[in-house]
Amino acid sequence: MPEILEALQHRIVELEIESALQAETIQSLSDTIARIQQTLDLQQAQLRLLYQRLPDKIENGNEPFNPANEIPPHY
Repeated sequence: MPEILEALQHRIVELEIESALQAETIQSLSDTIARIQQTLDLQQAQLRLLYQRLPDKIENGNEPFNPANEIPPHY
């Protein structure tokens, strides 16, 4: 009988370890998803800003919009 109890106790310990590792993995994945969401939000905001500026460039000049004209002056 003690052998059965030891086997069950060992199995419970193994399951607890497995559960803890899974919880750690889930937390890590959750943190990664949160960082990706922040990056995506920032990129979407930047894209919205660019789309807002694009009509201004087209309307303010007689020439069509050319991204080459957008090179910073230090180049």
